[in-house]
Amino acid sequence: MEGAGAALGGAAGARVRDAGDADFDALVLAADGPVVVDFWAPWCKPCKAIEPVLEELCASHGIPLVRVNVDEHVGVPSRYGVLSLPTVILFERGEARSTILGAQPRRRYEREWAAWLSA
Repeated sequence: MEGAGAALGGAAGARVRDAGDADFDALVLAADGPVVVDFWAPWCKPCKAIEPVLEELCASHGIPLVRVNVDEHVGVPSRYGVLSLPTVILFERGEARSTILGAQPRRRYEREWAAWLSA
């Protein structure tokens, strides 16, 4: 894994970044619009399964996707009560607005985030 804040490849147009304890506030909490944060770990198979779903969904709606590796960065996951993986939280204006636990189908994310995806 590259260092915190490194851009990742993914779906066309996706703005996917890695974040850590040091740059989470700047990348997520200070963002102008909604940001999806994927809390994951390299050993987590369900995390790997939802990664392309999140990348495509975020890319198609122009919403940044930030990934936090919970094995490398424990401060941010602790702050938001992340106890199981994957945990995906949509932030807006510095606040957690929607939390989805576990691997879910794309339609679950679309339904839960409908207000932000249509904006």
